Amino acid sequence: MAETGDDGFELFDLRVDVIIPEGGAVYCGARPGDHFELRGEMLYLPEGQGLSIYSLASVLPLLAAKQRPTHRNDWMTTDTDIACPDPNCSTRLRITRLRHRRFSHAATTAVPLNDET
Repeated sequence: MAETGDDGFELFDLRVDVIIPEGGAVYCGARPGDHFELRGEMLYLPEGQGLSIYSLASVLPLLAAKQRPTHRNDWMTTDTDIACPDPNCSTRLRITRLRHRRFSHAATTAVPLNDET
């Protein structure tokens, strides 16, 4: 059994910005300045702003990996832009790591560490 005590871990908060190239066609309803933030497991959009579920679906599988520390040579560290899933839409979603946020294992799951019950 491992040492008991600190059950903490850190994740990055993320900001995802819609990038619209000048003159590019937009079919997903995105507007300049559209964005959202991911803090822990909670996704926050500015009041009154929407986001295409298809655009969200293209970036959602990457967010949990982007929240975690990665090796500096890992593509998950360097690659930040995700294409809109509509091949005719010019928008991209840019994922930016913000600050670290600390969490407690016990506060995020009912599954105990090691053999604890």
